[in-house]
Amino acid sequence: MSFDVNIIREDFPILKQKIRKKDLIYFDNGATSQKPKMVIDRMNDYYNTENSNVHRGVHYLSQIATDAMEAARDKIKDFINAGSIKEIIFTKGTTEAINLVASSFGRAFIDKGDEIIISEMEHHANIVPWQMLCQEKDVKLKVVRINDDGSLNIEHFKSLLNKNTKLAAITHISNVMGVINPVEEIIEAAHNFDIPVLLDGAQAVPHVEVDVQKLNCDFYVFSGHKMYAPTGIGVLYGKEKWLTKMPPYQTGGEMIKDVSFEETTFNELPFKFEAGTPMVAEIIGLASAIDYMYSIGINNISKYEHELLDYATEQLLGIDGLKIIGTASPKAAVISFVLEGIHHYDAGSILDQLGIAVRTGNHCAQPLMKRMGINGTIRASLAFYNTKEEIDILVKSIDRVKSMLL
Repeated sequence: MSFDVNIIREDFPILKQKIRKKDLIYFDNGATSQKPKMVIDRMNDYYNTENSNVHRGVHYLSQIATDAMEAARDKIKDFINAGSIKEIIFTKGTTEAINLVASSFGRAFIDKGDEIIISEMEHHANIVPWQMLCQEKDVKLKVVRINDDGSLNIEHFKSLLNKNTKLAAITHISNVMGVINPVEEIIEAAHNFDIPVLLDGAQAVPHVEVDVQKLNCDFYVFSGHKMYAPTGIGVLYGKEKWLTKMPPYQTGGEMIKDVSFEETTFNELPFKFEAGTPMVAEIIGLASAIDYMYSIGINNISKYEHELLDYATEQLLGIDGLKIIGTASPKAAVISFVLEGIHHYDAGSILDQLGIAVRTGNHCAQPLMKRMGINGTIRASLAFYNTKEEIDILVKSIDRVKSMLL
């Protein structure tokens, strides 16, 4: 389809409402994106006509629900170009997917004296699970430095790699700054030491095309709710060679093949890691969101969002006292900034009164804030349903914030 933002906006019911008598301007897509009507309708259809527990059921509803869920798994496999549906594990989100790897991979492959590498720009969800694993197993956590412009110091990363390194867990795109990391170079360097790499793709899949086979990453994790799908659903991609060797993360229900009081045999992949009743409606909703993104075109989305990013960056830099945090290129459509003499929370509260939704605070990245010498930012994270006119309103509103608080 040809890209027309006004037509696209008609697909998102929530954008039609007013907030405090102002048209809603939603710039908090990095926290969660809005959902197109076709996703909402598809989930309603499931509950209205297909609702049933999946797998093992011989009755009609169970079979069609199972078919819909497994068709979604196949669609997600194609979406990120995984090699097999066995490599697609459903989770509650990015956070659970990282915890799964930390727990299961950690039990199987990490021991006292080993090392794990993360970076200064990671979300807390890609810090704390590794910290806990390190404490439990007496493992060292190594942290890659970032440069002043927000880019990852790739030479420092390479210098940390050694025979004791057992995993590198790095974000694909920073949730705070939108900086796109050189993940191909990261993976190649790690693989030269036979070190597996996990990529946190929560902020990547809504904005760029992801091909896990081309990247050659060992694990890739993302959430549905940041890519126009429901909350409560995420995906862990893992190479089959790792998932086969990793022990289950949780037990019960679907992940079991045979049980006796003497012994339990676990199910095959991918079900070995999917204990209990899955989030069927959310999984189907995620597949519908992928269909919606396909209907627009991933490249069209990326191109338009970069136009928004360039425009917003230029306009915001024209504001006296505004500093953008994370200026490295390439970037996704995320801009974090601070206003001289104004607390980010105060600015965000006034913008909310004007109908503009931005995110303020440390964005679950306190170590990054410490590295940049600040205690928080105002973050405007853009999506393909945003407009240049909305950016103009944001700029005028920031001027109003300054007039009120300075």
